[in-house]
Amino acid sequence: MAVHLAKGARDFLPATMRRRKEVISRIEKVFERFGFEPLGTPAFERIETLTGKYGDEGDKLMFRILKRGRGAASGQADMALRYDLTVPLARVLAMNPGMRLPFKRYQIAPVWRADRPQRGRFREFYQCDADIAGTESPMADAECLAVAATALGELGFDNFVVRLNDRRILRSMVQVIGEEGREVGILVAVDKLDKIGRDGVTAELKKMELSDEAIERLWAILDIPRGHAETLDALQPLLNAEGVAGIAVLREVLELALAMGVPAERIVIDPTLARGLDYYTGPVFEAEVLEPHIGSVAGGGRYDGLVGMFSGREVPAVGVSLGLERLITVMEELGMLGAENASATAIVTVYSEETRSHSVAAARYLRDAGVNTELILHTYKLKNQLKYANARGIPYGIFLGPSEIETGTITIRDFQSGEQSSIPLEDAPAWFSTK
Repeated sequence: MAVHLAKGARDFLPATMRRRKEVISRIEKVFERFGFEPLGTPAFERIETLTGKYGDEGDKLMFRILKRGRGAASGQADMALRYDLTVPLARVLAMNPGMRLPFKRYQIAPVWRADRPQRGRFREFYQCDADIAGTESPMADAECLAVAATALGELGFDNFVVRLNDRRILRSMVQVIGEEGREVGILVAVDKLDKIGRDGVTAELKKMELSDEAIERLWAILDIPRGHAETLDALQPLLNAEGVAGIAVLREVLELALAMGVPAERIVIDPTLARGLDYYTGPVFEAEVLEPHIGSVAGGGRYDGLVGMFSGREVPAVGVSLGLERLITVMEELGMLGAENASATAIVTVYSEETRSHSVAAARYLRDAGVNTELILHTYKLKNQLKYANARGIPYGIFLGPSEIETGTITIRDFQSGEQSSIPLEDAPAWFSTK
C-alpha cells in the first residue's frame, strides 16, 4: 500500500522540530516579557461558535466534523477544527465573566483551514497569538504592534514593515464613494491587492457592478502614499466623520507605538490594508518581510464586538498573530536558523558487556546533573558507535574503558576538534557547564 501525507500537512523530523521549538521559544519569551499569560483552548469547537465570524470565504475554508453515530449518515456537521485562536479566546471570555480585565493572553498552537496549499501556506499551521481584552485604550493597540515588532527583531529580522490602517477609515471610504452597504464585498476585493494587483482588484470591483466613477474615487483614496502623519493628513479631507474618528485613533496608536520602541522606518500608515476577517472594528495591522517577499508574517487588529456575539456583555479586545510557518520559511531561506544540532550534548559509549553497567551509571549521573546525555544501547564495535554519534551530530563523546574504570575517571572527546580530557566523573557537570 502506498503511504502519503494528507495534502497541506507535514511531518516534522527531529532536526526540523528543534528549529521550530527554538523559534517558538523566542516568541514565547517576548510575549511573557510584555506580561502576556499562557492560555490553552481545544482543537475543535462547536460549529455555531466558529461560523459567521470570518465572512463567507472563511466559512468555506473550515474543516467541519460530521456528527457521530446515526447523525453521520446525514452529512451534517456539529463541530469544526478551529480556524484561528481569536474566536476561541472570545468564547473563553464569554464563558468566564468573572475574569479580571484587562486580560492579556498568548497562545501558540495549530489551526486548520481547507485552503489551497502553496509556498509558506498549509492546511495545518501554527499561529502565535497575543491579545489584550477588556480595554479600549489605544495603548493596547500600540502594545500589540510593539510586541510583534519586538518578536520579529528577536528572531533576527531587520528588513520588515508593519502596515497600519483602521476599519473606520475603510468603511468611510466605501461610504464617500457612494457604495454604502457594500463594505464587505469591496473590502474583500481590496484585501487581495497584494495578491492580484491593481488590475485584478479593479476587475473584481467591476464584477460587483461598481461604476467607473466610484472605482476612480476609490483609487484616489487608496493611492495616497504610505507614511506617517502626512498620510493621515492627506486622508482626512477625503473622508466623512467616521473616517476622521479612525484617523484620530491612528494618530494616537502611531505615536504610542513609536514611544514603545517600534522604529519609525518599520511602521507605515497604509490606506489599502483591509484585513479580510469580518470581526475587526478599529485599527488593523500586518507585518511584512520585505526580502524575500512572502507576504504577511503577522497581523491583527481590534475586534470590540466579537465577545458580544457570544453573550450580552461587550468586551473590547485587540490582538496580533504571528504566522510560524511563514516566519520559518523566510528564516530558512535567509540562513537565520543556524546549525542542526542534536538534543544531546554528550553520548556515552559502551566498551563491552562487562563494562556496560559503568556506562549506564555515568549516563544516569550526567542526566541527573542536567547534562543532555544519550547512551549507546547496543554493544558493538567502537568504530560503529562513533559513526552513530557523528550521524546524530552529538558534539562530545564519553569513554569508559578498563583504564578509566580502574582510575575512577572518564575520557571526554570533542568530536569536532579531536581534543580529549580525562577527568573524574563528578567533575563532568562543571566541565560541561563551561561549554
